[in-house]
Amino acid sequence: MSAAASDFDLVMFDLDGTLVATAGEIGDAVNDTLVRFELPAVSQVQVERWIGHGTRELLIQALASAGKTSADMVRTSAALTLIATEFDRAYQRRCGTRSQLYPQVRETLVALRERGVKLAVVTNKEGRYTATVLDAHRLTPLFDRVVSGDSLSTKKPDPAGIRSCLAQFATVAERALFVGDSSIDVATARNAGVRVWALPYGYNMGEAITACDPDRVIPDISVLLN
Repeated sequence: MSAAASDFDLVMFDLDGTLVATAGEIGDAVNDTLVRFELPAVSQVQVERWIGHGTRELLIQALASAGKTSADMVRTSAALTLIATEFDRAYQRRCGTRSQLYPQVRETLVALRERGVKLAVVTNKEGRYTATVLDAHRLTPLFDRVVSGDSLSTKKPDPAGIRSCLAQFATVAERALFVGDSSIDVATARNAGVRVWALPYGYNMGEAITACDPDRVIPDISVLLN
């Protein structure tokens, strides 16, 4: 039987595809970079399927696709550092320009804080991009902790990010919830021993979220207020 939202003292969220629809501007930044290096653009569908392992890995997948080579070849390329620097500039310019909050996100976060629930973001997005996106949508003040893909020595699906939040807020796993949109999020929560609710509208590498067997699939995060 699924728990009620009132059973949780700490709720942790993924970012891309869970709180904010970011694929459009990520795709813009990727294609800005590819054009700069005279490579063909990639499609929005491709970008959405690459989201989840962090922005650098997404860039590597895009370069491999555009250059018709393997991701391993891109990772060992002498040009990767230069291209990644250009992407960094492009994505910082694009952050917040075309992304938008999913329905009921701000209202739900505000209401949860008013109830005394601790809130955290645990994302694989690099910290500089995480901060830019959260600031662009005025979400930063609503979170008690932000764990990005480069905050710790490991990232999702390693449970270290969740466990660090549990420790910081002295919360037992049974009183914590993770909310995400992908198999990576479900695996991370399972690895940490916390319950996981999943949204069906995010970026799950082209697969239905139900295939990941989360504890619950919810239509939007306002369900947390029930």
